[in-house]
Amino acid sequence: MKRELRIMGLALLAVAALGSTAVTEEKFQKLTAGQIRAKLAGMELTDDVHWRDLYQRNGTVVSTSMGRKRTGKWRIENDQLCIEFEKEPILNCYDVWLSGKQVELRREGLLPLQGTLELSSGRN
Repeated sequence: MKRELRIMGLALLAVAALGSTAVTEEKFQKLTAGQIRAKLAGMELTDDVHWRDLYQRNGTVVSTSMGRKRTGKWRIENDQLCIEFEKEPILNCYDVWLSGKQVELRREGLLPLQGTLELSSGRN
């Protein structure tokens, strides 16, 4: 009897954990052009370990990733964030999804780039 209660308790715990993940995912909302600009301009997007991107208000992006610093331009096109780095003339555009301070940059065929939105730390 005690064993069955433990198993049932673990099953309920697993269901609760899966349910809370689904609720968290549902909170992400796709941003429009104006919302992207309002949320990103003057802010940093980072995973707090490997990379940090500063989206300056003048349209410049400064990226530090694994000790490598790059600069480029960012702009909004068709409700997407588009980034082009100097010396890498490939324009990459992403749908921007937000949940609180959590951001996902999504692009078809790729896993989302996940980070946290923060005030500029001046580290770039």
